[in-house]
Amino acid sequence: MREFTGFLRGVDLGGWLSQCGMNYTEEHYLNFIQEEDIKTIAGWGLDHVRLPIDYNVIQNEDGSFKEEGFKHVERAVQWCEKYGLRIILDIHKAKGYVFDDKNYCSFFTDEPTQDIFIALWQEIARRYGERENIAFELLNEVTMREFAEPWNKIIARTIPAIRQIAPTTRIVVGGIFNNSIFGLTLLEPPTDENIVFTFHCYSPLAFTHQKASWVDRMPSDYDCVFPMPASTMREESLKIFGLDFDSEFDGLGDEMLGAHYFKKMFAGAVAIAEKFNVPLYMGEYGVIENVDPQCTLAWYQAIHEAVDELQIARAAWTYKEMNFGLTDEGIAGIRDELVKLL
Repeated sequence: MREFTGFLRGVDLGGWLSQCGMNYTEEHYLNFIQEEDIKTIAGWGLDHVRLPIDYNVIQNEDGSFKEEGFKHVERAVQWCEKYGLRIILDIHKAKGYVFDDKNYCSFFTDEPTQDIFIALWQEIARRYGERENIAFELLNEVTMREFAEPWNKIIARTIPAIRQIAPTTRIVVGGIFNNSIFGLTLLEPPTDENIVFTFHCYSPLAFTHQKASWVDRMPSDYDCVFPMPASTMREESLKIFGLDFDSEFDGLGDEMLGAHYFKKMFAGAVAIAEKFNVPLYMGEYGVIENVDPQCTLAWYQAIHEAVDELQIARAAWTYKEMNFGLTDEGIAGIRDELVKLL
């Protein structure tokens, strides 16, 4: 498995140019992340940031481009250059698709909408292609199984369109079920040596997303700890999610969850990456803010032990707010220890 050189240890900048709710405003863009934040991230010893961008920040509904939106992307790029960081430009929401709205999925069936997506990536490539400190991530978290085939077809159209302009820029691609490891098995083989495969990890979901109001079937009063015996967590997960995540615990008994749980889980991703000789990138992972800080730290210690041993590049979700903020007050007591792990 090849290394994702220059993008080994990072953090997401969620909520700045994406997932803004009712706050897609200049005031928000100018204030949510500032130069001092990029300096802080560099001071943590990280080598990159992943920048989620919603299409509507930089593109109009008719496919034309918003110069005022691109100015904020450019500020991020320049700040990263100033402080020696690389940056992944990630389209988090495309016209016709966003990962957290099941009714907003026309992207996968409407070719004119796909044309607008491809045009956006060509414009990004014109502005940022062939710069060593920048990589592209096509689209965040494709969801349902039925999108696997159309997503492969969209990838097969988009990457050549980018390559006309940026022949060697590294392009990050993930699969269905929200960038699951299983989703990697359904991707077509990479078409060139500068493709990177990505997955996300918030396992076990019953722990990392406890009380999360946006997670289907998650009780509002549910609490659990980490580590706990694998058999106990399996029972807890079954109560909440049924069999959806049960395979994560196959082969595990009463032992306490730890790095071995993640190493076993990630083995499938490593096998795919080795099969196709592509770098592997865990673009999101983290724990919701309402968890006991010591349990949060224990989870990070376990997952980092696994990715360090397997040499998987990664970026933690997320720098600020969004229920997972690494700079938020709730984890102040463990922040120094946690940041050393990133």
